[in-house]
Amino acid sequence: MRGQGWLGYRRMTPIPDSKAWRRERFAVWSAVGLIPVLLAGLLFLVVLSLVVSNWAPLRSFDTAAVDTFNAALDGRPLVVDALHLLTNLGGSETAWLLLPVAVVWLLVRRVPDLALYVAVTAIGSAILSFGTKELVERVRPVVDIPVASAAGHSFPSGHAMGATTTYGVLLLVFLPVIAQRWRRPLIGAAVFVVLLVGVTRVALGVHYPSDVLGGWLMGLLWLFVTASAFRRWEEADGVRQPLSMGLAPEERASLEPAPAHDSPLPRGWHSVSELLVVVVLIWAAMVGLGLLVTNLAVVGEIDLAVSEWFAAHRSETISDVAVPLGRLGSTVVIVATMVACIPLTAALTRRWAPALFLLLATTGETALYLAISNVVGRSRPSIERITQEGLPPAASFPSGHVAATVVTYGSITLLLLVWSRSRLRYAAPVLAVAAALAVALSRVYRGAHYPSDTLASILYASCWLAACWFIVQPWRGAHDDEHNSQSDPPVDAPDCRRVGR
Repeated sequence: MRGQGWLGYRRMTPIPDSKAWRRERFAVWSAVGLIPVLLAGLLFLVVLSLVVSNWAPLRSFDTAAVDTFNAALDGRPLVVDALHLLTNLGGSETAWLLLPVAVVWLLVRRVPDLALYVAVTAIGSAILSFGTKELVERVRPVVDIPVASAAGHSFPSGHAMGATTTYGVLLLVFLPVIAQRWRRPLIGAAVFVVLLVGVTRVALGVHYPSDVLGGWLMGLLWLFVTASAFRRWEEADGVRQPLSMGLAPEERASLEPAPAHDSPLPRGWHSVSELLVVVVLIWAAMVGLGLLVTNLAVVGEIDLAVSEWFAAHRSETISDVAVPLGRLGSTVVIVATMVACIPLTAALTRRWAPALFLLLATTGETALYLAISNVVGRSRPSIERITQEGLPPAASFPSGHVAATVVTYGSITLLLLVWSRSRLRYAAPVLAVAAALAVALSRVYRGAHYPSDTLASILYASCWLAACWFIVQPWRGAHDDEHNSQSDPPVDAPDCRRVGR
């Protein structure tokens, strides 16, 4: 039946069945996505059979590629160091740090099925990699100039498979909360990192190209298997979404790090300018103090006397305690702590500011340490040091380990005091102070720093931490939930106005 419309008649175009159209789209996307998976599986079987049969052309290509990279790295220690750094992006340490953090995040946000998916995929990837290596038993490459070493067998590359699985899992789980305009660049960046990790394994001479290719293919196949088994694509109308939308797009609200209206900085760019001013002031003050300490004879005599006293009272028992305590401020421990705490802070608080506070505090402290030490250039104590290989000889002032300890554990303590309601939070300041003192004493005991270096580090790290606290204001929103719970009546509470009260 026709009726009056904008042009005098209503259109007779039938409205398409949206559910049927979405089912058709899902079927098409599934068929298209299955093609590369089948090709990957077929290619993996081909590579596996060629490796097991020790096919001569493949063996020649693998050997030539490894030898070419090895010859190119001869006499380039900086390139080798860069390759070692990049290859760690696909190492087991990275996977066992990122994926457990993701599991805890999902459990905090009450998405247990996705947490189970991440856990099963991570554990299964490790088992598959180890099991395949033991079955194939391929020997690692032998090069003329060894620049790296690795334990176990060669096929497939555990780093290549681990990088594929780790970054693939994170993309599938958190893709629903990524804005559409950023999805392709982020996916491209993840693919680039996975490819880069594979290249570094060949360049370092610990894997053949076919090992890396096998790791990539096995990782893709395992991702597809686990995604098919655990994904939750069901919507309210029972229509599934393609995998390009993420593993569980219906859980987007639970995966959102913070509300869209949440502001990470209270005053925007004004807060950034304030932080930059504080950085310049702290740098100028610490450079002046460092030059004064370095050139003042009295301070130098006291520093040397204290350092010699610690060196004279060394023992195996004390060293067994001092050396591990000093690692609380090491780069590896600090980075691992921040990688875990920053996302978990966002998951628990549902605010950007606390996570940004942790990030700015640690990165700003590192930048200040590098800027101060490079200008001051104070020499290390002239005493025998304990296991301090690789220390820059003219970077004694200030102590980066001590400053990192103060900022890292101090920032976590401040957040616990504000955001946590547990009485155990009052133990955090005691532990943070104890950690800072332990690292400071350990650095002096081991001969890496003078006492004045550690005291200066505590001073500038505390000033920077206080500045980040008051400028970022990470306590914003800490009591919103408590206020709402006290002001809002229970859902089942009777309306007093209806009963005449």
